[in-house]
Amino acid sequence: MALPWALAVLSLLPLLDAHSLACPNFSVPITNASLDQISGKWFFIADASRLLEYKMEVNESHAFFLYLTPNHTEDRIQLREYMTFEDQCMYNSTNLRVHRENATLTKHENGAQYFGHLLLLKDPKTFMLATFPEDKQELGLSFFADKPEVTPEQMGEFYDYLTCMGMDKSDVLYPNQKKNMCQQLEKQHEEERRKEKEKS
Repeated sequence: MALPWALAVLSLLPLLDAHSLACPNFSVPITNASLDQISGKWFFIADASRLLEYKMEVNESHAFFLYLTPNHTEDRIQLREYMTFEDQCMYNSTNLRVHRENATLTKHENGAQYFGHLLLLKDPKTFMLATFPEDKQELGLSFFADKPEVTPEQMGEFYDYLTCMGMDKSDVLYPNQKKNMCQQLEKQHEEERRKEKEKS
């Protein structure tokens, strides 16, 4: 009797191993290398959230991309966000606080503080931010890539993490980068930044 049971357990090990590999590790500290990896321009590819207010905001956003500029010594990241709502471009610039030990980034907005757990993926051209991973009623997962379109493999890793966190593909919202109305403003800002660098 022991042999069939042992064989059954052994046959499940690959599944258990695959499942554990797909689960996000929230305990990996943020290092300078982590910050360098997320530096630059990123496109908001997909989001799944159980927080109704946030879902509504993402649903109304047609396109969304951002720039991250880390400061290692101050443990801060300059965040520049470009969001398209209907046919209007909205821009916001703020700073994120880096909490290296618990791998979180915090943002202050309208008197409130928002936490995001940074998750670096196997593919360095992508990363994720998880919100409220300990709260099944409010948890969320956002997926970013360095290009507006991703490969099936990149998307698959996002879906694996999503499943492991107890969410479903039906929870996912996908901004439409083709409706981006912020190209002109982005170009203007890049020109201004170039001129500033030339002066200094």
